[in-house]
Amino acid sequence: MAGGEGKAEAEGGSVARVRAALRAAGHPDEVLEFPEGTRSAADAAAAVGCSVAQIAKSVIFKGTGPDGAERPVLVVASGAHPVDPARLAALTGLSIGRAEGAWVRQVTGFAIGGVAPLAHATPPVVLVDEALFAHETVWAAAGSPRHVFASTPAALLRMSGGTRAVVAPG
Repeated sequence: MAGGEGKAEAEGGSVARVRAALRAAGHPDEVLEFPEGTRSAADAAAAVGCSVAQIAKSVIFKGTGPDGAERPVLVVASGAHPVDPARLAALTGLSIGRAEGAWVRQVTGFAIGGVAPLAHATPPVVLVDEALFAHETVWAAAGSPRHVFASTPAALLRMSGGTRAVVAPG
């Protein structure tokens, strides 16, 4: 198993933070490292040897409430399809906008390409894609663009504190 403490330190502790959150949630903290990278859903699927639909990509949006306060919105979506911002707005009651890389790192503690579905610096509003529930096993980023872990959609829903929802364009 890769992803030991030395590797986690190289990732600014983000992989170690994910492993600790997995353990705290009663989930195996088996994190795999792929030096060639797992930044995109296609890269992750190729590395792991699964379909792109089994990749649970964590996408961060900037949600703005009626009071103007910004909140991170995390969508744990199937890698096989895009996420519909209009649908997210309807589901969350927030105005949904694109999140820049620096803002994503600030609010989550993760770099884009390594955003995990848990262990965020700022608790996000979380939606978990209904499409993931068609698969027994899914793979999610574990805090870096080279680290992933296997889980089930139900476990991701539980650990993230999210709401199960259809997030793809309809």
